[in-house]
Amino acid sequence: MRIRPRRLRATPGVRRLVRETRLDVDCLVAPLFVVEGAGIREEIPSMPGQCRLSLDALAEEVRELADLGIPGVALFPKIDDALKDARGSASLDPEGLAPRAIRAAREAAEPMLIIADVALDPYSSDGHDGVVRQGRVENDVTLDILARMATVLAGAGADIVAPSDMMDGRVGAIRDALDAAGHADVAILSYAAKYASAFYGPFRDALDSAPRTNENVPGDKKTYQMDPANGEEALRELDLDLAEGADIVMVKPAIPYLDVIYRVRRRSTVPVAAYHVSGTYAMLSAAAQNGWIDREEAMMESLTAIRRAGADIILTYFAKEAAKKLRLAPNP
Repeated sequence: MRIRPRRLRATPGVRRLVRETRLDVDCLVAPLFVVEGAGIREEIPSMPGQCRLSLDALAEEVRELADLGIPGVALFPKIDDALKDARGSASLDPEGLAPRAIRAAREAAEPMLIIADVALDPYSSDGHDGVVRQGRVENDVTLDILARMATVLAGAGADIVAPSDMMDGRVGAIRDALDAAGHADVAILSYAAKYASAFYGPFRDALDSAPRTNENVPGDKKTYQMDPANGEEALRELDLDLAEGADIVMVKPAIPYLDVIYRVRRRSTVPVAAYHVSGTYAMLSAAAQNGWIDREEAMMESLTAIRRAGADIILTYFAKEAAKKLRLAPNP
């Protein structure tokens, strides 16, 4: 046979030479969970190896990530129940946990890129990303709160604000508010295609942010997060967010929606991010703990798949592990 594709798989050197997709630490962002207190590094049972961090522990973690070359962190606060109300009012406090976490991360490692989440669910007594009235998540009432929240986070020093709420029109509302407040250089990473997925459970455990089910509160987020059966709808959401001023767009979750990442990357005129979510992390971790898979190999294969689908940026709980692996053996 004249044509033998196996020639280009014969040795590690040849495989590295012709590799189509390359994973690099520069594309990784580490999501981190923050809590009040001091000296706290509390492991999350459903996410082995991931912890809720007090601000001093957060600073240590950020310095370690920076030393590994990871360019950015995404911060998610766990808010005390006593501070939660139906409007998520604590999200507007300039001295709240999230703004203080941003400042702590900035002081710990000045070059580190800081991404701040914009959504009401960590602050809401109802556990929803928007204000709930008479059993309905109200879109337009929520926009003003999200826009004000984004300006608070930008004022604390966030480089990027990331609306994860899926309210219609929130990118435009946030852009207008940021510009009016003198934060024209703060970028918006829009969760353009965020699905109503079963893979978010461990994240909600980490923040205690699951919807509170009762007769006046919807038990799920299906009226605003996307139907997992829909792919074309993601492109409509992408187009709207781009028109409203999104600087980066995101697909969440990543692994079950690689086809959506591919579609979005082919259409988007801005960088595309993907979130390697908590449920995927938990499944791989549990399987590895039981000896069913090789954790490191599965981690690298999953991250490479997300890159191959077209993601420029990957938010992943494996960021630290992957960075250590890539430092020792880039794209082995």
